[in-house]
Amino acid sequence: VCNLAAINLANMIDKDNGEILWDKLASSVESSVRMQDNIINATPYFLKANEEQALGERRVGMGVMGLHDLLIWKGVRYGSEESMEIIDKIFEHIARVAYTSSAKLAKEKGAFPFMKDVDSLLNTGYIKKLPEDVRQAIKENGGLRNSHLLTIAPTGSTGTMAGVSTGLEPYFAFKYYRSGRLGKFMEVDQAVVAEWRAKKQYTEQILPDFFVSAMELAPEEHADVQAVIQRWIDSSISKTVNAPRGYTVKQVENVYMRLFDKGAKGGTVYVDGSRDSQVLSIDKNDVSSVDEVPVDTKTTDKQEDIAKRMANVPGNKFQKKFGSDIGDICPICKEGTVEDLGGCNSCTNCGAQLKCGL
Repeated sequence: VCNLAAINLANMIDKDNGEILWDKLASSVESSVRMQDNIINATPYFLKANEEQALGERRVGMGVMGLHDLLIWKGVRYGSEESMEIIDKIFEHIARVAYTSSAKLAKEKGAFPFMKDVDSLLNTGYIKKLPEDVRQAIKENGGLRNSHLLTIAPTGSTGTMAGVSTGLEPYFAFKYYRSGRLGKFMEVDQAVVAEWRAKKQYTEQILPDFFVSAMELAPEEHADVQAVIQRWIDSSISKTVNAPRGYTVKQVENVYMRLFDKGAKGGTVYVDGSRDSQVLSIDKNDVSSVDEVPVDTKTTDKQEDIAKRMANVPGNKFQKKFGSDIGDICPICKEGTVEDLGGCNSCTNCGAQLKCGL
């Protein structure tokens, strides 16, 4: 049973002055904890074992989307030291409110049944590291309503639907080119750019450096953002570390060791160009194309032959469907194939993480 929700951080900042709306964020987190806890009881369970487990631990997974949007409106570069400090404060705030809210719910409705006693709960690994005032709230209220509260899921579909960066990922690019089966280049712009330009009355062609994209970040910056957030997340994080072309096996190993040493529970590294075909690019000159598909509606032997050959071409949409299941075409970039990468159904092209494999 996967009980997930996400706070839209893009709505948690004043776009006029760049001030984070801490009270609004706290109110949203508190409401989300109560909502997700209610969902546990409202869910029709098809297997008795699922019902017993869900009602016994009352586990929920609240996450985020729009982190990069918040940093853009803050005027801070994703991955910078300044961003790390802001991100740390945001997720500490989320963790504080989530655990305090769950403690209050425990007093109101009872603690999760699988909890042995409050002292044992307070001595678990994650809760031992919480601020003392939060631990005191847990003790005074007789425990927690939920065994786990925080998870960073991909939010590929919901984040895109809301028009913000997905999960805790930075934008893949703010202007990029996509090639179709006919070899045509399509230019794509992210909505946040136009909104920011209009709000700030910014007319310069070159954007400020805080409009950094996933491929412009160093792999170490990707990893460090994940590690900072992991400190405040009691469950797992879905995150892709984007690495440039030519990244060696040893360098990939170093990224994983960096994640491990900094306390991350897992990680995914995607090396640019490591797939057989890549049809999403920042530079239209780098976009590879595939064989042209005849557009005549009458089926011919040649078309059937092309269908057979192209069905196995990574990144090709021929005779496939959009979705988040393995083998589908990515609904984000409309080109990549969905595969299981690091426990998440992820796009082999743009790296979007579309479905948690847990």
